[in-house]
Amino acid sequence: MKSYLPESQSLPSFSKIETDAILPALEQCLEDNRTLLKTLLSNTETPNWDNFVRPLEVAENNLTRLWSPIGHLKAVKNNDELREAYNAGLPKLSEYYTELGQNADFFQAMQSIQDSKSASLNSAQQKSLDDSLKSFTRSGINLSEDKQQRFKAISQQLSQLSSKFSDNVLDATSDWTLLLNEEEALKGLSENALAAAAQSASQRDLEGWLITLEFPSFNAVMTYADDRELREKVYRAYTTRASAEAVNKDFNNDSLMVETLQLRQEMAELLGFAHYADYSVDVKMAESPAQIIGFLEELAEKSLPHAQKEFAELKTFAAEQLGLSDLQAWDTSYASDKLKQQLFDFSNEDLKPYFPVDHVLKGLFQIVESLYGIQIKAQDDVDSWHNDASFYEIFNSQGELIAQFYLDLYARQHKRGGAWMGSYCTRFDTGSALQTPVAYMTCNASSPTGDKPALFTHDEVITLFHEFGHGLHHMLTQVEYLSISGISGVEWDAVELPSQFMENFCWQRETIDLFAAHYETNEKIPEALFSKIKAAQHFQSGMAMVRQLEFSLFDLKIHMDKTIDSPQQIQAILDQTREQVAVIPAPDFNRFQNGFSHIFAGGYAAGYYSYKWAEVLSADAFSRFEEEGLFSEKAGTDFLEQVLQQGGSRPAMESFVAFRGREPEVDALLRHNGLTGEAA
Repeated sequence: MKSYLPESQSLPSFSKIETDAILPALEQCLEDNRTLLKTLLSNTETPNWDNFVRPLEVAENNLTRLWSPIGHLKAVKNNDELREAYNAGLPKLSEYYTELGQNADFFQAMQSIQDSKSASLNSAQQKSLDDSLKSFTRSGINLSEDKQQRFKAISQQLSQLSSKFSDNVLDATSDWTLLLNEEEALKGLSENALAAAAQSASQRDLEGWLITLEFPSFNAVMTYADDRELREKVYRAYTTRASAEAVNKDFNNDSLMVETLQLRQEMAELLGFAHYADYSVDVKMAESPAQIIGFLEELAEKSLPHAQKEFAELKTFAAEQLGLSDLQAWDTSYASDKLKQQLFDFSNEDLKPYFPVDHVLKGLFQIVESLYGIQIKAQDDVDSWHNDASFYEIFNSQGELIAQFYLDLYARQHKRGGAWMGSYCTRFDTGSALQTPVAYMTCNASSPTGDKPALFTHDEVITLFHEFGHGLHHMLTQVEYLSISGISGVEWDAVELPSQFMENFCWQRETIDLFAAHYETNEKIPEALFSKIKAAQHFQSGMAMVRQLEFSLFDLKIHMDKTIDSPQQIQAILDQTREQVAVIPAPDFNRFQNGFSHIFAGGYAAGYYSYKWAEVLSADAFSRFEEEGLFSEKAGTDFLEQVLQQGGSRPAMESFVAFRGREPEVDALLRHNGLTGEAA
């Protein structure tokens, strides 16, 4: 394992990672860091940034560079040995971080640096110290010894429960497949979807067409399969993953959800919060859960009439045109696509030939290069985890290397679903060198089939732009202090601003021409088709809005309820939330919550509202580009300097106001979602 450990500017050697060496390497790193802290605390010299904070940041950076590739591998190339090693390391990491957060001498040293008000401390260093001192409080520094021990035990349990939840979702997704031997059963699916299903079968040495629960396969069936029984079967399998309703009940997350919520509640109460939602919001832009619920309910008030009107139109269409008098959840995507074709004379499949992966990437890079004065270059012969993964470097206008990133775009077996940006390392002044930030950007898009390139749906293009926005936030930072560089130290309900901002470029003719070209003819999207795309931009936007509001309100409500002791209570809260804002009736067997990894295995607990909260920021930010020009040099420079480069060095609201000249307004969000008019 020592041969794998990176030097100051090296990249991970993924092919050399040996699972049986992971735990010893982690234990050694933790021991080294503990020894360093003891040494620094015993130093008679008055602690300051250079002799105390920076050495500890170097130690933290070493730990991150060791562990980050392990966590990333578990997400993109999961196997039993790696999972075992990773899960064995989690309690050790949890113990270490809780131990740091409860170290009174460490806390006093950091407090003394802040209290000194040293002239050598700049505003970014002061922000880093403020955040650090807050984290001590949130780790139980003020608790009695017995309560500190309980807090530590809870932290360890929660980290293990989170990992187990994620493992169960991955295993449940991989466990279910459906092999079809008659092409007639897949009538309605496109040539691309059929080729992907045949490829999935052949990869498993099977003949026929294999349907899986990986999203490209699931979505193709739900949207295009004419066979209603097939749609229901696949929908049932997908929405019962990791639950007692699933065919295979080995991966049931019921008890994990209950235990997680109970432990989070206990943790919050230990720290003096009424409930976990209060604890979560304590470090966010929002002031309180009540304020957030008010924000979400205001959006619901404005969008629910639109959603109800849209769903009524869909039901009428399904009954009159498709013979579906009892429209069910497994019919809605299928009926919606047919209605969209009737209203706008095109289908999502009509767009896929215009989004070949190489052209999409070329256009994406061209957009951000133009906006921010950077250059992106592909690099070969970089050790990665799979042939799908590619590697790139970013240079500034002076030709200096400023960032690097991996890109892993396609869905496959043993890879976690969804899309995300992860960090290998961040920009950081170690004292002897300036570390180059490195990101992992991961999607689960449609893969190449046969001799065809990967052809993306428009939604998959939007997802790629979204994740790349996160990546730019991480990589273009100019902050050099570890805890506030890139996305570190950014309030969680503001972290989606750069990602959702990038999505807007997927709807503009000026920019879409840069990344959309037919894979065979290289022709741009015809004006007639583009006009249809724009006309359909807000198709069922009310339904999409209330779906997100459902997730956000449910998340907050279960983290405000102190009494949950059964999965039935969780289901009841979800049912009540659906009665409040949902328009598509969910069948009784639907167990969406059992696969809700964002809140049970990610960083969005009592924070899923962040997507809507940050969408206000992103829509308002993009409206400046609409006013001044999509490639306005001044707007691009200001967004780079006032948002992307600032990282967590100041409150997100200050960064937004510095860019926009005022606080955000919700109007742009409603306009971008087509929800400004009355729902007749």
